[in-house]
Amino acid sequence: MKNQNFINDSFLLHNKYAQELYQKYSANQPIIDYHNHLSPKEIAEDRKFENITQVWLAGDHYKWRAMRTLGVDEKYITGDASDKEKFLAWAKTVPHTLRNPLYHWTHLELKRYFWIDELLNEESGERIYEEVNRQLQQPENSCRGLLKKMNVETVCTTEDPIDNLQYHQQIAKEDIGIKVSTAFRPDKALLIDAEGFNDYLDKLAKVAEVEIDSYEDLQKALHKRIEYFDTNGCKLCDHGLDYISYENFTEEEIAGIFKKRRKGEDISGQEAEKFKTALLLFLGENYHEKGWVQQFHLGALRNNNKRMLKQLGPDTGWDSIADFSQAENLSAFLDALDGKDKLTKTILYNLNPSDNEIFATMIGNFNDGSVKGKVQLGSGWWFLDQKDGMERQMNALSNMGLISCFIGMLTDSRSFLSFPRHEYFRRVLCNLFGEEMENGELPKDMALVGKTIADISYHNAKEYFSF
Repeated sequence: MKNQNFINDSFLLHNKYAQELYQKYSANQPIIDYHNHLSPKEIAEDRKFENITQVWLAGDHYKWRAMRTLGVDEKYITGDASDKEKFLAWAKTVPHTLRNPLYHWTHLELKRYFWIDELLNEESGERIYEEVNRQLQQPENSCRGLLKKMNVETVCTTEDPIDNLQYHQQIAKEDIGIKVSTAFRPDKALLIDAEGFNDYLDKLAKVAEVEIDSYEDLQKALHKRIEYFDTNGCKLCDHGLDYISYENFTEEEIAGIFKKRRKGEDISGQEAEKFKTALLLFLGENYHEKGWVQQFHLGALRNNNKRMLKQLGPDTGWDSIADFSQAENLSAFLDALDGKDKLTKTILYNLNPSDNEIFATMIGNFNDGSVKGKVQLGSGWWFLDQKDGMERQMNALSNMGLISCFIGMLTDSRSFLSFPRHEYFRRVLCNLFGEEMENGELPKDMALVGKTIADISYHNAKEYFSF
């Protein structure tokens, strides 16, 4: 296919120092993708996709938002159009994504997985569709093959406490050449003010074999599931919250609040905050006991379009950046755990770029010298996992902490074609350092700077996690 030479060796690398840093210290490092939403079932069964729409467009609300903005009918996004029609609608959209990270990701992914250099557009769409589909029939382009093609060493998916982890168990019985772990995500047990809370607890009770009639019962049930996940190799948890709740409470108050809600009665906003505080502290202590890493994704305003939420459900492209107040509650929560010496390794992901410095200074309050980089400012995520967002996150971390201790990139993705985002991140990282070497702001000592690049690309994460 036509060679546009757009994604070339110097892509995003603006001088010789950046290029050498990338090629010598970063490009060939294995990938530890410690947070994503890949399907363990598809990995266990080594799914082979029939066409590129199934592996590339299904579930990708980044692309869906762009298509809607362009005026593409929902039929060709989440509707009943054929897979080919949906892909061609995306191909027609791509030229309009210039300066959006989707333009870079699209062409990186086509080149790295399928050796396609041609720009995707309305004219090339059908050719590319047929060529990728031809390649997807080859054995090396199964789910596992796609991961191996990107030099993936470890992936960590995300599961609810009620999950039986059967597919992780199935994978563990094989030697597939890739470590597949999971992260425990108990948010539905925390969100006492959410619709469906009691229905969820009924499901949790059944799986944990604990009748959940009291707050103490809920603690027992969650503790049992933590034990189960730990036995099955889990080393992380993950929480996707608006913000960290923190309200002073007594155990008697929490027992009463829970009992009232379990009966189906309404609770106040303050009561909900007290409950979330108590349960999150309980969970934090359990994570510390197991030596897990806890992750907090904070700052999203979800499900803004209620009409489309009702029509399509959550996680379909109707979320945005929020402006919640983060600092005070986050400080109180971390301090409460640290005060008991029960603060485990912690990663804080910030979605609002105006809060970068708040988070970057917060982690320094609880890095106590016991572990290198114990509390981390997570990489730019969701709306910020693009060049500007990554640079702003890394600049804040550099200015307020030690970027040399940073554990680097993750995909946070549902797609098996998303792993070139690690390359994208690594190129941005190397260019950031390479430009300062050229400007004389960093020494032109390739071994010194290169070690930091290699550590951020791979070694820090390898040391930090205990998969």
